[in-house]
Parts: sequence; C-alpha cells; structure tokens
Amino acid sequence: MFSGTVPPELGGLVNLENLTLSANYLTGELPQALTNLTGLKELRLSSNNFTGGIPDFIQSWKQLDILEIQAGGFTGPIPSSVSLLTNLTDLKISNLLGDGSEFPNLESIAGIKYLDLSFNRLNGSLPTNYDGLKSLEKIEIDLSYNNCTSEAKCRETLKPVECLSACSEERYSVHINCGGPEATIGNTIYEADNEPGGAAKYASKREDWQTSTTGHIWDVPASLDNYIAQNKSMLRMDNSVLYTNARLTPLSLTYHVPCLVNGNYKIKLHFAEIVIRDNRSYYSLGRRIFDVYIQDIVVLKDFDIVKEAGGVDKVYIHNYTAPVTNGALEIRLHWAGKGTTTSPKKGIYGPLISAIDVESDFKPPDKGRRKRFIVAGVVVLPLFLILIFLSTLWWKGHLGGRKSRDRGTELVGLDLLTGIFTFRQIKAATNDFDPANKLGEGGFGCVYKGVLSDGTRIAVKQLSAKSKQGNREFVNEIGMISALQHPNLVRLYGCCIEGKQLLLVYEYMENNSLAHVLFGKKEGQLNLDWPTRQKICVDIAKGLAFLHEESTLKIVHRDIKTTNVLLDGNMNAKISDFGMAKLDEEDNTHISTRVAGTMGYMAPEYALYGRLTYKAHVYSFGIVALEIVAGMSNMSFQHNESFVCLQDWALSLLQNGDIMELVDPRLGSDFKKKEAARMIKIALLCTNQSPALRPTMSAVVRMLEGKGDVQELVVDPSTFGDSLRFKSFQGYSDQSSVLSIDETQSLVRSSDRTWDGPSSSSAQDLYRDH
Repeated sequence: MFSGTVPPELGGLVNLENLTLSANYLTGELPQALTNLTGLKELRLSSNNFTGGIPDFIQSWKQLDILEIQAGGFTGPIPSSVSLLTNLTDLKISNLLGDGSEFPNLESIAGIKYLDLSFNRLNGSLPTNYDGLKSLEKIEIDLSYNNCTSEAKCRETLKPVECLSACSEERYSVHINCGGPEATIGNTIYEADNEPGGAAKYASKREDWQTSTTGHIWDVPASLDNYIAQNKSMLRMDNSVLYTNARLTPLSLTYHVPCLVNGNYKIKLHFAEIVIRDNRSYYSLGRRIFDVYIQDIVVLKDFDIVKEAGGVDKVYIHNYTAPVTNGALEIRLHWAGKGTTTSPKKGIYGPLISAIDVESDFKPPDKGRRKRFIVAGVVVLPLFLILIFLSTLWWKGHLGGRKSRDRGTELVGLDLLTGIFTFRQIKAATNDFDPANKLGEGGFGCVYKGVLSDGTRIAVKQLSAKSKQGNREFVNEIGMISALQHPNLVRLYGCCIEGKQLLLVYEYMENNSLAHVLFGKKEGQLNLDWPTRQKICVDIAKGLAFLHEESTLKIVHRDIKTTNVLLDGNMNAKISDFGMAKLDEEDNTHISTRVAGTMGYMAPEYALYGRLTYKAHVYSFGIVALEIVAGMSNMSFQHNESFVCLQDWALSLLQNGDIMELVDPRLGSDFKKKEAARMIKIALLCTNQSPALRPTMSAVVRMLEGKGDVQELVVDPSTFGDSLRFKSFQGYSDQSSVLSIDETQSLVRSSDRTWDGPSSSSAQDLYRDH
C-alpha cells in the first residue's frame, strides 16, 4: 500500500539480496543509487505506477536469479542489457507501455526456467534460441498477446486458436454457471461450466458457447484444480448456487458465444470473491485486479471484485449492453499484472467470474413467421448470390462496367469523397490504438488521436454498433454528413466498418472543448481574452445559422452546449456531434421517441412538451453565450441562492442596471463594455420563454457583428418568470415550422434530405480528460 517514489537511500543496503516492491502505488523513476545493489538475487517491481523505461543499469545486478516487472508502469522497450543477466532462472516482464520492440535475445541466459514476456507489443520473428527454449520440457514460457510474425513458431505460446462450431440454430440467450454445475434460478437454467481448464486450453464441446484459457499460475505446481475456485464457507447471498464455484485463470479467460441473432444484447456478469478471505491478518491486503472486455471494448478496467462488492462473499453484478453484428459475442477477462500474487498466498490472482447472463434486447420473431422467412430465403438466396457475383465482376471491370481500382490506393491517405477508411489505415494512424494516443473515453467508447499518411491529423471515435441500420445505409448517411463543410462545424471525414470495427473519423481539434477551457481544471484553462470570447460566440452563431438556413441537409442538433463546441489551434469554434442520432437509436423504432439533450440548455417547450424547432437551438445558444460572458457554467451555477440559474441572475442584473457584474472577473477591466452589454442582451433575447419571440440565428450573427440593431428586450415576468406559461407559444405552435415529436419522426422517415441530430452523445466524448 506504499505510495511515493523509491528512496535512493535503499542503494546503501549493499548486502541486500531480495527487494520486493510489488503491489504498491509507487511512482517516478528508479533512483540511480540502486546500481550499488550488486548482491541482489531477487527483484520484484510489479503492479506499480513507475514512469520512464526500465533503467539500463539493471546490468549491474549480475547475481539476479529472479526479475519480475509485470504492469509496473514502465514504458518499453525491454533493454538489451537484460541479456547480461546470465544467472536468471525466472524472467517476467509484461504489460510495458508505449511502442513495442523486438523480442530480446536471451541466448546467453542458459538456465532460464520461467519466461513471461506477454502483453508487450513485441514484434518481428522469434530469435532462434527461443526454439531451443520451447523444446525444453521443464521450462514455462508465455509470449501471448504479442505481434509475432511467424505463426508457426508462436502458436504454442500465443492465445489458443478460437474456432467456433457451425450453428444448427440461431439463439437469443445464453446463461452460464461459470465453474459450476447446472443450476436453475426461477425460470432460468444456467448451463454447467465445470470442465477443467488449463494453460492454453480451448473447450469446444458445446454448441452454445465455448471457453479458452491461457496462462499457468507461476510458483504453483501445475494442477487442473487451479482453474476452478470453490467456496469453503457458508454463503448467505441470494442464489448462492451461482457463487459457490467460479471459473478463474491466471492470465486470460474468454467466453465465445456464437450463433446469436444480430442485435443488441443485455449482458450481466456476476462476480463474488470466494478465494481471498477477509480477516485481520496480512491476508486482508490481497487484491485481485483484472480487466474485462466485451466485443474487444474494455468495460471494466483495473476491476477489483472486493472493492466493488463491498467485501468478500458479496455479489457484484455488472450490466452492459453490447452489439452483435456478426452473429458472435466475445467476453474476455485478463490479468494485466496488477494486484497481489503472493498475498494471501501464492497463486491467488487473475480473473475470476461466477456467472454470465446474455439476453437479447429485442423480442424473438414468431416461429411460424420465421419458417416462412426460411422458405423464402431458400428461393431468394441463390438469386441473391448470383446477383452479388455479377455485381462483383462489374465492379472489377470484367463486364465492361466500372474500371477496376488499384486497391493499393485505398490504403494510402484520405478518401474525402467517399468518407471510407480501411481499418489498416486507422491502425497505422493511431499506432495500433496506442494508449499514449488515447484522448478520452465517453459513452460511445474510446477516442484516439492519429495522423494519416498524408499528414492529416484526426480524432478516431470507436462506436458501439447500436444502430439497426445496415452497413450500406450507415455509410450513405455518414457520407451525407461528411459532405457538409463549414468553417464552424467539426469536419466528419468519414467512417470505417470492417468486421466488428465501427469507427468515426473527425478532424482533430487541438484546444479541446469550450467547456474544458472555460470551466475545466486550472491547468486546462486557456486565457480567453474578450476578443477571443467575442469571436467564439460569433463562430457558434454562424455554424447554427448554416445548419438552420443555408445547408441543403437540414439538421436538428438537440444538444447545443459548451462541451459540444470544440476549439482548433487558432481558437476557431466549431460545433461537433451534429447528425449522430441514428448511431444511438438503441431499440427505438423511430428517432425522436424521447426528449434528448442536457438539462440547463434545453428550451422549455422542448423539455416540457417535446416541441422541437430550430428555435430550441436559439435558446441553447443564448445559454452558451451567457456562459462565455460570465465564465460560469449554467449547470453548476451557485452564485446566490436567490437565483436558480445563470439566466435568472442575468435578468435580475439587467433590471437593476448592474449588467456588467455578469462579466467574468478574470477579464478584469480588459473588455469592451458596449460589446459585453450587447452580447448579454442578445443572449437574453435568445432565451425568451416564447420561441416566437426569439431571433433567427442569421439575425443573431448580424447583431453580434454590429451590423444590425439589437432588438428591444422586454423583461416581462409573465414571459420570463413563469416557466410553465408560454403566452405566444400557442399561436406559434400552429405554424408549419414547429415539429412535434411525431411530426419529426414523420419528417425523418419521409425525407432523405433531413437529419435528426444527436441524443446522448457529446463532443466531450472526443476530448474528455483521462
């Protein structure tokens, strides 16, 4: 449980033979003074937060017998000086950060018995002496999850080949009692999962699901019993039969569920710590920490069952909704070198899971109707395959149609016309999704920065494939959005759809979101002088005016706020995440079946009655403009208990003639009072409770730029003060420009030129702090 840096005074203990610093919270670099520990025979630094690379002075420890550095926080590569430690019998270096490197040459280390170099991004061919290592019967070796180029040489030490059986019937649910016998809970039957596991073992006897395990528990004699945990005490939780046994593995445990009908699935992962006991001895320091991936997306990072469940023998159930797009679901748990490995005793580490529930988030079709579909498919499928074959020949130019394309050009640079990227392009641009390139993580998934081969900087957002659209429809609509070009809209370059990958590619915005620089941590805030604030406000207004009045593709954004305004390197403001509603449909039959947006920015007629118009954008813009002037967030406004929000305070100041008090005190006196007063009055015009009395965005632009007179603001308590009264709205609602929820659905369904914009997504998903 220690934190801080390693004290250099340890270097004075020149007779020290064993130094174990594992399972702490140590930071910084190892001090140079440790060079003096020439008598070291055992060094363990795993599960810490060190920085920098493994120091080259490890070559000073010539007497080392055991060197263990797993998830220590160090960056790669593995130093070549490790080959000078010729007395090593146990070498474990895994989970290094940063770029990968080549496999180290260990030819000089003749007596090695345990070797673990897993999860290091190592690449290239294995050195020839590794063949000799693998041929030895008494050596334990793990090179899994690296990038070996010689599959034949690496297969024995990489994760097992994961072959899924053919499907005789499509399925909509699976329930597994992990590590235990068949069990019935209510109307649900949990299938048995008590087949013994093992290092690099693949269980494929079942049709519904299969498992694969990798890794041998270090320092413990090989035994099949190590892969199933069994509780020895009385369990008092509900449904204890699910938690009496658990499936575990020292490295990686994967459940493959094939034969699922495509769609969204609700997943429940059941956990209970039944191995590490809770008592007053040092045993209580034991920590089991691992990661959980669903469909290759991390859903639990550095997961500690005891911490989440509130103790041992207590249940924690993690709920998650995942897409199935290719008929298969993958749930993978793996140990990333963190936690304790010898406390409370040797071998108590690695992933552990008690039960799994997988249920479709949609109703299975009627069986009779299903049979009719099957009969129709038997007739239609051959014709469809013929059509596909002929289309392919035409596409390649063999039937006098489209000229065949040079596929090599698809992998170079950016295809701005089609908006289609290959996954290879994205991997190259992000350095294989290097964690160092991770910008943040939001509701849609992780976001990475990258650089294309032509030098274009991009932001790549990984999406969960929630949309019910087919790939072609998805690409077409992404193409429509990416065709929109305006200086004040974040450019969506396009997308990538390959296998399970569903990625959006945006232009990269260097200065994060407006919310980040205005309200974020002090170190993240930029110095926004008054001219910059004025320019940002005008930029946002111009972007909205384009969406409302100039674009041929009409878009209703629904979530204008400071987190959805991004800033480039020159502090130009751009609206982001417009037109993304269909990527977040969930199970809704239509697009606007619910009000979506952010409280504090939503127009009252939309929040209360679901009436969605472009004037709702105008209201949201007004709130953003007030935030820009005041440097305060409307969401966390706590200026005075007499005022419920920033708008309320501004109206009071206006009535009392004290409007300049609203201006951000960080500006001091360095701002133009006339411009500030004008911006505040325009903002209050935009936030009028009656949508009919709000100006258009083009009028807002003219007023902000001083090219038009600011309309007279009438502060009427009956209009501003009572949020439940909209005196002018009743007449306005009869106009055709007002869209109710049902009308919006109809408009989106009937027009291929209208796009209904985002629901719960946010540009902060692109640039959220770690």
